[in-house]
Amino acid sequence: MSEPSPSDPFDVVVIGGGPGGYVAAIRAAQLGLKTALIEGRGSLGGTCLNVGCIPSKALLHASEHVAQAHHSFADWGIRLGKISVDLAQMMTKKDEVVEGLTSGIELLLAKNKVTYIQGWATLAAEGLVSVAGLDGKSSEVSARNIIIATGSEVTPLPRVEIDEKRILSSTGALALEKVPNHLVIIGAGVIGLELGSVWQRLGARVTVVEFLDRICPGMDNEIARQFRRTLEGQGLTFRLGQRVVEAKTSGQKVKVTVEPSKGLADGAEAETLTADNVLVAIGRRPFTQALGLETVGIETDKRGTIPVDGGFRTSAPGIFAIGDVIDGPMLAHKAEKEGVAVAEIIAGKSASIDYGTVPGIVYTAPEVANIGFAEQDLKEAGVAYKVGKFPFKANSRARAMGETDGMVKVLAHKETGRILGAHILGKDAGTLIHEVGAIMEFGGSYDDLIHVIHGHPTLNEAVKEAAMAIDKRAIHV
Repeated sequence: MSEPSPSDPFDVVVIGGGPGGYVAAIRAAQLGLKTALIEGRGSLGGTCLNVGCIPSKALLHASEHVAQAHHSFADWGIRLGKISVDLAQMMTKKDEVVEGLTSGIELLLAKNKVTYIQGWATLAAEGLVSVAGLDGKSSEVSARNIIIATGSEVTPLPRVEIDEKRILSSTGALALEKVPNHLVIIGAGVIGLELGSVWQRLGARVTVVEFLDRICPGMDNEIARQFRRTLEGQGLTFRLGQRVVEAKTSGQKVKVTVEPSKGLADGAEAETLTADNVLVAIGRRPFTQALGLETVGIETDKRGTIPVDGGFRTSAPGIFAIGDVIDGPMLAHKAEKEGVAVAEIIAGKSASIDYGTVPGIVYTAPEVANIGFAEQDLKEAGVAYKVGKFPFKANSRARAMGETDGMVKVLAHKETGRILGAHILGKDAGTLIHEVGAIMEFGGSYDDLIHVIHGHPTLNEAVKEAAMAIDKRAIHV
């Protein structure tokens, strides 16, 4: 880490070392721009790598092995003695994965000659950033262009105070020292369902409380209903259409008061759930406080979101913003794509993003993946469309693997055949969705997808047959 100098300006200074920030810094350096990255958390990779995407996937992977040992190994003649889980070792392995990746990012910054500054950044003026160094020293950094990529933080819930001991954010839920007997999760979104799956597989009783009358808002309705049934079959309990009034720690337990989202009927009383731990998973909000945005005249909305134009420019000259601090889904891969695009724009190149082809993935077992429009969105917009569906139970590879839950659903424009969306519930859905994404990125039709020769036997054949089912050409149903 070299000492920054205000008299020697950088072409680009990136504030935030998460997926959007470090990718933007590396791409800017590749384009010949003198670049610095400022990060105050002491490690690179942001929420995703340190306390989000990566550690959760490590625990999902490990806990799925546990579930398979309990429920499916015997079907294949694999017999084990009593199955035990060394949770401490599982957490150690998870931490090793994270540490290896964070150190790898630091090496990538050095390889690309990006100056890495450890400290908290504040916008002091246009083209000037103040840094409160983690070593206790203060400095200023001059920049011709500044990219804000500070990510997001947990959205708090009134009367539910997170202490990371009994009442947890996702960070605390990734570091529990023992499996809770009963875990109550507030919020049936991606984070809540993934972490609920982890702890249910490891032996916890899991209750999910959701304000809405459905899980995963925005997911295709048909897929969401089938997904909920699958999770219920695995042991998760859902209390939909209910809200948490408060949660209070009482000794070694947490008392959670719930009532219908629409309010109590006359004479009815709120209900109290008793849990060992409570996970608050109602979403995230932009991490834009204490950045000094007001100093340079940047205003945010009430959530803290920074408005930008199509080139990620804020209202302040020379200041850009990407990732979770701007509109759009809070996804690492969306931030990475924006990081590349903003660096290229600053370098004088043209760059754009088709947000209609940003995939969303839930890494449960089975996985859920989506891209483009949900069927209810097309109906609401009055778009004429056709739909094809194919169940995994009719796919030979899925049968051979014993992974027959779920289906593939492809939506196409009724007149042109252009693919408008795809939704997959099933084994490796997060991988399978990308072949549809590739077709959509080039404006392709379901016929284009069908014409690709798919290897046999593969799960991808289910995607092809769903496209074939649009006009009743599917062979295996």
